[in-house]
Amino acid sequence: MDTTLPSCCFFLLYFSFLLFCFSVPASAGLCNKDDKRALVAIKAAFNNAYHFASWTNDSACCTWYNVDCDDRGRVVRLSLFQDDFPGTIPDAVGDLPFLTFLMFHHLPNLVGPIPPAIARLSNLRFLIISWTNVSGPIPDFVGSLPSLTDLDLSFNNLSGPIPPALAHAPASLNSIDLSRNKLTGPLPPGIFSNTSGAYLRLSHNGLSGEVPPSYGAVLFVQVDLSRNRFTGDASFLFGRGKGTQQIDLSRNGFEFDLGKVEFPEAELILLDLNHNKIYGSIPKQIAEVENLQLFNVSYNRLCGKIPTGGRLDRFDQYCYLHNKCLCSAPLPPCNK
Repeated sequence: MDTTLPSCCFFLLYFSFLLFCFSVPASAGLCNKDDKRALVAIKAAFNNAYHFASWTNDSACCTWYNVDCDDRGRVVRLSLFQDDFPGTIPDAVGDLPFLTFLMFHHLPNLVGPIPPAIARLSNLRFLIISWTNVSGPIPDFVGSLPSLTDLDLSFNNLSGPIPPALAHAPASLNSIDLSRNKLTGPLPPGIFSNTSGAYLRLSHNGLSGEVPPSYGAVLFVQVDLSRNRFTGDASFLFGRGKGTQQIDLSRNGFEFDLGKVEFPEAELILLDLNHNKIYGSIPKQIAEVENLQLFNVSYNRLCGKIPTGGRLDRFDQYCYLHNKCLCSAPLPPCNK
């Protein structure tokens, strides 16, 4: 009798069992009872919606859908996204003290304000509440979360001003996205105490006034102030050595001399200044920007000959239309 095949099968089954055992996270069998109690309260606040079907009492909370734990069985990530269950952000989220990542994303029936309970999350690094119908003001406490690095409150119904308390945010905060809300008022000075590698996205709001000069010291990777009501000088956002990749100031009332601006030559990939009151000429140095993919200065008050060379030659007339007296290709030639 040939025993080779059964022995092989037994070995493969045993190996598969070992592989399964070692592939399960060490925290999977653990679940801090206080964290589990908080999660059960969150589930109840959303009327035990089907989204939480895996959140059962007879299983460890670290195995539940949308929940991640550390090696001690403490909940460190809660990600609720892409569903239509109704409700408000429950206070019980503040009872998960080890959370580093909290996300409510693409939940159109999530309403109400951002609760003060989130202020208790001293370890929180990522706060994402986006594509919801959360409303009310941006609370002052977001500037007091000591570990925060990324704040994304985009695509909501938030209103009122950007809280000046954000200027007291920790140096770790380097990304703020408040775009697509109903925010009004000025841009507070000094939001970024860490001036290197910052991201600021404020597009599609009703923000107004001038950009504080303190933002000239920030080394932005991306700054998007488009579709607001900003005015005045924003030329200090530019700089040859800043390393900025994307600058979008379109559809505002900015007014400054573009001819005095210098651009990052190796890093800049997007520059959109359309629909402003920017004057002067287009600097020849823009032709030296190596990786420019989008460029638009239409609907301004620019004059002079359009520079040529480099990637600048790939942009058509629509990137230059409706200026005071720009000329040369791709627009009509300059008068001699």
